Amino acid sequence: MWLEAPVLSSRDPLIRVTAMPADTNPYGGVFGGWLMSQMALGAGALASRVGQGKAVVVSATDFAFPGAMAVGDELSVYCEVAATGTTSLTIVAEGIARERNGEATIRVCSGTFKFVLLDEDNRPRPVGEEALRAHGQ
Repeated sequence: MWLEAPVLSSRDPLIRVTAMPADTNPYGGVFGGWLMSQMALGAGALASRVGQGKAVVVSATDFAFPGAMAVGDELSVYCEVAATGTTSLTIVAEGIARERNGEATIRVCSGTFKFVLLDEDNRPRPVGEEALRAHGQ
């Protein structure tokens, strides 16, 4: 059932992509692993932007798949920084599907990703205050 879905943020989505036949599970629905990977890509883009450099995912938790999407539906991934540590960013991600031939939307996935910022030698580096302020965090 398609319903209006609340979006995590009023910002533009970090990822917008159309589900294709190769993205389905054996039952013909969009594979949860594909949804997880799209959320990780969006969260990683935000982590790199806010952290102003290399950011690697160190954990992924709290996945939920409250809705289903079909081949041809468009997925938009929204992300926000939920917390910061000395060298880490915790980012929540939410996926909203829009039906192929209309405007109806539904929340299909959500999850939390933790990233550590790395320097040129791949060692953890601090999250800069100026980076957080520049991105409204």
